[in-house]
Amino acid sequence: MRDELKKQIGQLMIVGFKGKKVTPEIKKLISEHHVGGVILFGRNIGTTEEVLALTTELQQVAKDAGHEKPLLICIDQENGVVRRLGEGATIFPGSMLLGATGRSENAYITGLLTGRELKALGINWNLAPVLDVNNNPENPVIGVRSYGETPEMVSAFGKQAVKGMQDAGIITTLKHFPGHGDTDVDSHLDLPTIAHDLDRLKEIELKPFIDVIKQGADTIMTAHVYFPAIEKHENVPATLSRKVITELLREQLGFHGVVTTDCMEMNAISEGIGTAEGAVEALKAGVDLIMVSHLQSRQYETLSLLEKAVQAGEIAKEILQDAYNRVMELKDKYLSWEDILLDREDIPKEVGSKLHEVEAYEIYKQGTTIVKNERDLIPLEVKDNDRILVVYPKNSYAMQVEDKRYSTFFLGETVKKLHKNTEIAELSNPLTEKEVESLTKIAGNFKAIIIGTLSVRPGDEQVNLVQALNQVNSSIIVIATRSPYDISYLPDIPAYIATYEFTAPALRTAVEAIFGNVKVKGNLPVTLPKVEG
Repeated sequence: MRDELKKQIGQLMIVGFKGKKVTPEIKKLISEHHVGGVILFGRNIGTTEEVLALTTELQQVAKDAGHEKPLLICIDQENGVVRRLGEGATIFPGSMLLGATGRSENAYITGLLTGRELKALGINWNLAPVLDVNNNPENPVIGVRSYGETPEMVSAFGKQAVKGMQDAGIITTLKHFPGHGDTDVDSHLDLPTIAHDLDRLKEIELKPFIDVIKQGADTIMTAHVYFPAIEKHENVPATLSRKVITELLREQLGFHGVVTTDCMEMNAISEGIGTAEGAVEALKAGVDLIMVSHLQSRQYETLSLLEKAVQAGEIAKEILQDAYNRVMELKDKYLSWEDILLDREDIPKEVGSKLHEVEAYEIYKQGTTIVKNERDLIPLEVKDNDRILVVYPKNSYAMQVEDKRYSTFFLGETVKKLHKNTEIAELSNPLTEKEVESLTKIAGNFKAIIIGTLSVRPGDEQVNLVQALNQVNSSIIVIATRSPYDISYLPDIPAYIATYEFTAPALRTAVEAIFGNVKVKGNLPVTLPKVEG
């Protein structure tokens, strides 16, 4: 009887591990504890061949251990600033760039092609799309991960993204329920609160979830956010709230699929109730899958405490059984051992294919946005001997969820490929007054200056840099390489382009537009606030 209980609890766990190969630790969790799902991060991702070898071996371990169904293998492949696949895989545009195209069918194309590449590499579950409505420019955790600032836009693009991935045979996830868009705190670091009343939540935050649930949703990820209008007990995040998960999501909105937590090691949970204790409360609230992504000690603590809670009657056996049944139904729908090719070594040709690259490039051109272009500075008219200066800060990833492996810029080298007489200044982050002073002294010697900004904030030294260079050189072009809101904090510059992400193809498209090699057609999917001073 205890073995059966252990297996049921194991199937409700999603765990992570370090390394690009199966470790003894993850093997033990799958074999002895029947853990039913694995999450992959950048630390697990190498070449496409290495990814396929890893996912294949993980499934082999599960099959050898007698798992009734294959493992759920999930990943955050939102595209744009949050992506995990690396070498050999196609770089697809992220949500806000898709929103800037104004064409929701682009979300379908991106979802379909992303899904095909994931499935080809043995990944069956994507933790996307983000359905948070980004109506708060100060949001530190959503921002460009959202399609835009209106629920209608997020609904339209979200529905297409889900359909595209499902058509590729990939399990999808709507996140972060009931909405993380209007926060100014990152739940990786602390517990945010959204204090709107229920009418407002239904009108804005909940609308995309309601719409996509009606279309057909596979899984929903909870937000570690406190909603006092729904949950009366102070500082209880949605993940742990029966009012949110069972009463609102399941009973009122009619969602009968799988509910997963966000990682239970995020500070909003781990520094509050605790990871293992939070897992118990999450299951009681109506959650099905518990995600513990990092520390093995916390993974074992969670397994142990869940088992004790069921044995003690704190978690009703019916609740456990219902969660287990929903997870098995999801696996029944999408996974079978017959479809898992455990002897496959070759990478399907569509992964990183020219066709996918061309499709992505077309969308990049539709979404990259020239926000401002005084004096028709763009396209830039330069002769071979004209000097251009490219300035940008080293890219330190701006969100906890972003991948450190992609924290480098391609901006300088991209400009140099199109105009050889280019000088590059990669600056400290945060940059220093001394760097601003030295650049100001030479700024007048250049035909034009291209400045890459990275999520500007009030009082940021980036503001001083742009202001100083703008006073010396009248041909300033700013490329906002992440947040489109940067211009709100900058002086009156003549030209401004938003790329919404610092991926190589996004930067390349912006540079090509500056030199008149391509025409870009994007429109801002968010309103730029007026900033005084």
